[in-house]
Amino acid sequence: MTFLMAAIIVLLTLGITFWASGRNTSAGDFYVAGGKITATQNGIAIAGDYMSAASFLGITGLIALNGYDGFMYSVAWFIAYLTVLFIVAEPLRNLGKYTLADMLVYRLKDQKVRFYAAFSTIVVSTFYMIAQVVGAGSLISLLSGGAISPTLAIPLVGALMIVYVVVGGMLATTWVQIVKAMLLMFATIVMTVLILAKFGFSFSNLLGEAARVNGQEFLVPGAKFKNPIDLISLCLALVLGTAGLPHILTRFFTVPTAQDARKSVVVAMWLIGGFYVMTAFMGNAANVLVGKDKIIEANAAGNMAAPLLAQALGGVGTFTGELFLAFVVAVAFATILAVVAGLTISASTSFTHDIYNGVMRGGTVSEQEQFKVARMATIAVGVISIILGLLAKDQNVAFLVALAFAIASSANLPVILFTLFWRRFNATGAVWGIMGGLIVTLALIAVSPNIMGIDPPEKTKARHPIQAQAIFPLENPGIVSIPAGFALAAIGTMLGKRRPEDDENFEAMQYRAYTGAGVDGSVAAHD
Repeated sequence: MTFLMAAIIVLLTLGITFWASGRNTSAGDFYVAGGKITATQNGIAIAGDYMSAASFLGITGLIALNGYDGFMYSVAWFIAYLTVLFIVAEPLRNLGKYTLADMLVYRLKDQKVRFYAAFSTIVVSTFYMIAQVVGAGSLISLLSGGAISPTLAIPLVGALMIVYVVVGGMLATTWVQIVKAMLLMFATIVMTVLILAKFGFSFSNLLGEAARVNGQEFLVPGAKFKNPIDLISLCLALVLGTAGLPHILTRFFTVPTAQDARKSVVVAMWLIGGFYVMTAFMGNAANVLVGKDKIIEANAAGNMAAPLLAQALGGVGTFTGELFLAFVVAVAFATILAVVAGLTISASTSFTHDIYNGVMRGGTVSEQEQFKVARMATIAVGVISIILGLLAKDQNVAFLVALAFAIASSANLPVILFTLFWRRFNATGAVWGIMGGLIVTLALIAVSPNIMGIDPPEKTKARHPIQAQAIFPLENPGIVSIPAGFALAAIGTMLGKRRPEDDENFEAMQYRAYTGAGVDGSVAAHD
């Protein structure tokens, strides 16, 4: 039954993909759907892009296993969209064309900035994508009753996502995300209503039962993050990282105007806010109705809490339980496919438009050649993500995405804000900020408890790639790496040479960013 539902969703999305393939007549169509998506459609697609496997599978599992600390992921991810709405959405749409690098280069007029911004986009997209394929591996393994291992499932999902993007481009990706968002919201609403029905339609009753089963400490900080600084660091990365996520920012280029970009965010926030509130119901209910032991048995990181909860709500061993399990697993599978498609097109667009066309060929590449290179880049990104996903298949998907947010908030956000608001900012500062933030974040992750640690001798498989005491004590480096990114961007600016035209470029950038004057057609014109 589960296979049948998953197959129906795959066939539906493949149909959308092949329908969209006939409408991709230019590079702009492939990269950003020609800028013809409406604000409402884009808002739903943004929600579909944002509510990833980390949200549905990872957060539900984290709340089920860690209570209050797990719910902090939901709170931080929802608040993050305020940064996008009030600071980034409108100026990005007015200044850019296809990618984040377009916005930076519009003001800074330096191709080195384009290269490093594209490189950062690819790194962030790859980290985020790892989480999705890891979630897919766990799902398919559950779906098949263990007959298909995550080691085989991850390449299967990777191949499917490559087909979506290579054939359908951004138009197909958008509609796959819309369908997925609507299915996911329907599934979570139904689960929440069933949960409330079991607890007298009282969230207090649910929390009381969770406290009875686990102890009162389950409802207070400290179950996962023993050090409060670790929780603060995580929340900083999640709240600030969204404004630097390339696959989210790319969605603002798919609408006709900056006003539509803002409207898109408002629509997305309503959907995202409702969804993240419901994760609190699902996570606590999974803890009570399924139990920690069974969740961990299915997946040590907790990624299967939501599907197991669906089965429990319908009745374990009953037709209804198996039907609901099948539907939720199929929706989660669609969630992964949609998000992975968005990440893949973001990374391949950055390579083709920014590195290949913008830097290597000086903007002279023909439309036909860009299509060819974009498709080759898509395949390369997919293969790399499959390999890295296999290496990280035992990690919690929400944690993996949190690391992507740390990179985005440390390497991309400082440069975006300085570009928009600091007159003195220059290309040297942008390069220092992007690469410095990226290097500091990756270095801290490499020596953190996520990578380094000594596992008990009875474990048959080491969770930590490096068997040694961690050098950096925090699981998420945001509290150190974010200030470092801002500081390095500022230092690079001070050391960089100031050009006579910098003031004029800043004035022109601000005028266009906040008025939209000069934006021609569906995408912004470039000097």
